[in-house]
Amino acid sequence: MRFIKKLTFFFEMRSYGVCEWWARKLGIQTDRVRVGFVYASFFTFGSPLIIYLIMAWILEHKHYFKLQRKKPKTSIWDL
Repeated sequence: MRFIKKLTFFFEMRSYGVCEWWARKLGIQTDRVRVGFVYASFFTFGSPLIIYLIMAWILEHKHYFKLQRKKPKTSIWDL
């Protein structure tokens, strides 16, 4: 029972961020995005689950994908 609670807590903290991110970007409720993933999984035999896991991984490691903006040089001596 303790393992199941730890596993549930892990998925609640990590995986629900994908639906929340999509809901924020689309301007809709998080529950609607979650229900959309569930329905899409039933109609397409689970393939959105793979997409969901890829998006969760990308969101977890998004700091690697952000572009580094260069600071403008203020003088000729700045390197």
